[in-house]
Amino acid sequence: MPDPIFDHPRLARVYDALEGDRSDLDAYVDLVRDDGARRVLDVGCGTGTFACRVAADGIAVVGVDPAAASVAVARGKPGGDAVTWIVGTVPDVAVDASYRAWFDLATMTANVAQVFVEDVDWLTTLRAVHRCLRPGGLLAFETRKPADRAWERWTKERSHQVVDTAEDGAVEDWVEVTSVDGALVTFESPTVFRADGERIESTSTLRFRDEDELCATLVAAGFVDLDLGDLPRAPERGWLVRARSAPRPGA
Repeated sequence: MPDPIFDHPRLARVYDALEGDRSDLDAYVDLVRDDGARRVLDVGCGTGTFACRVAADGIAVVGVDPAAASVAVARGKPGGDAVTWIVGTVPDVAVDASYRAWFDLATMTANVAQVFVEDVDWLTTLRAVHRCLRPGGLLAFETRKPADRAWERWTKERSHQVVDTAEDGAVEDWVEVTSVDGALVTFESPTVFRADGERIESTSTLRFRDEDELCATLVAAGFVDLDLGDLPRAPERGWLVRARSAPRPGA
């Protein structure tokens, strides 16, 4: 089930305004162009900013996300009609025979790869992506380096902001960690709509996998040519992970 911050209609409506600059997506746009991809699967597409950018270049894009409210926002964006939107998960895409071995590139931008906190869910997702990619197709996602201990900076003092939105006027939000349990970090991210005082709570958990675990799970899912490079926008804080889809036995 998606976190309320993504699936609440009012939160989804102001998500882009609160996120602000999305230059973090530039690295993925470059990957599409550099790899010559013509068919892209955007896993955890959210409100569709990346999918719409890529589709504007004439690329066939499928955006999938379990948060119906976010996908509704994505559908209504300029250029949103050029994207195929699916409310669901990657396994939902993989069961469609028309999408098996169809994509050149699959992406998980922002913190999408870290929302899969259970091993079974992460491996199921990776294997479904593998089924969707053509042999030699590219999977690219980012994840924070555990050694950076990013969660220590997730405080109300550092993250608090008030943003004037076109949809709901002044909106206030922040992030505050409530629990660190090994590789699992849980945090609250309340949103307050100052126009009427409504406060919407959201609690999320991310998993910080280390390099060995990332590589092991990718290999187990059938990927080869693994590359954990520095994340262009934050080279010391995260990896941009790239891996190729190997042919499946019997395929």
